[in-house]
Amino acid sequence: MNIVMVGTGYVGLVSGTCFAEMGNTVTCIDVDKEKIEGLKQGILPIYEPGLQELVHRNAKAGRLLFSTSLEECIDGADVVFSAVGTPPDEDGSADLRYVLDVACSFGRCIKRYTLLVTKSTVPVGTAEKVREVIRRELDNRGVEIAFGVASNPEFLKEGTAIDDFMRPDRVVVGVDDEQAGKIMRALYRPFMLSGDRMQVCDIASAEMIKYASNSMLATRISFMNDIANLCGLMGADIDAVRRGIGSDSRIGKKFLYPGCGYGGSCFPKDVKALIQTGRSAGYRMQVLEAVEAVNEIQKTIPFQKLREEFPELAGKKIAVWGLAFKPGTDDMREAPSLTLIYSLLEAGCRVSVYDPVALNEAKRRLGDAPIEYCNDMYEVLIDAHALVIITDWKQFRVPSWPVMRKTMHGRIIIDGRNMYDIREVREEGFIYKRIG
Repeated sequence: MNIVMVGTGYVGLVSGTCFAEMGNTVTCIDVDKEKIEGLKQGILPIYEPGLQELVHRNAKAGRLLFSTSLEECIDGADVVFSAVGTPPDEDGSADLRYVLDVACSFGRCIKRYTLLVTKSTVPVGTAEKVREVIRRELDNRGVEIAFGVASNPEFLKEGTAIDDFMRPDRVVVGVDDEQAGKIMRALYRPFMLSGDRMQVCDIASAEMIKYASNSMLATRISFMNDIANLCGLMGADIDAVRRGIGSDSRIGKKFLYPGCGYGGSCFPKDVKALIQTGRSAGYRMQVLEAVEAVNEIQKTIPFQKLREEFPELAGKKIAVWGLAFKPGTDDMREAPSLTLIYSLLEAGCRVSVYDPVALNEAKRRLGDAPIEYCNDMYEVLIDAHALVIITDWKQFRVPSWPVMRKTMHGRIIIDGRNMYDIREVREEGFIYKRIG
């Protein structure tokens, strides 16, 4: 099948590359000429384990192409995916300008029946807006051309996106015409050989499923963080509580780990957007408002715990392990590390940081801030009065306690991800503070 993927961000590049891996011819389009030229040379704009190899292999085989023009690629296309950004507007609602720009370009250049599939996360009702824009452009051209509109929200997790796409636990497709349904089933058939996991529904429901899914996961995280904070006050063991809750088959074990808050490209944006969707409909999403409030407070917990150990922080050197919002990515959007670093700098601390893949992204985001960027997890600890762990990268799981004792000036560890056994760390001579 001939596919055009508009947008070469996280969703577009991963999706387009995986479709190409299955034998389709895919052209990835972006208005950013520099990004496209980089992709043609094998330079990826994002970090995702295994993606670079897939891009190189499929580009070399001629199945994965890159362009800046939808019009040049539309003639042979069976389906066009819209995977452009939907950043939050000032009121928290999703900014649809890029989605509607794609619809506009689509309407200006299609010559035969073509299916436009929205893969971006968009609020309920967006498909109708997309359809209206396409019809307006066809009317401006004075032509009548049949077209299809569909919704196909993505459920990729950064760090495991390729496996999520190639072996999905479900594929949600929203369609309202038979031809669109046939195209989407044919496109995803190679991914369903071990069992049909495609859910076909109306477009509005497909649009809502994405928001509801991410908001439910964010709710579990904030709930557990609230419980962890209460456990800390009441003397209960949050790990025991988590295991007890997770053993209930009605609840399950996933997304029950307390920490210093969620971040990334999806949860913060989607929770805000669903809250705003409710407001637009005259309904208050009270649970999600609480979820968002708890998460913002949770991001401040590591600094609060540090403040408890150092009433006067000015001049202290604080080391930070982990900058990305989660392991397996360099994404720092809404990352708890940013909240911590800004607080440390404001308090007059000297800050040294380490992350296996997100250092360049940190430099881009933090600009000229007086931060020491280190290329080794122990280098960052030299003369540090305390260590704060923000991202639970695997390489942090079994550290060398003797090296840490020798390298650090102080003995304080603030663990925002509850990675270690309390007794073990304290027996190694450290003051250890966790979430909960």
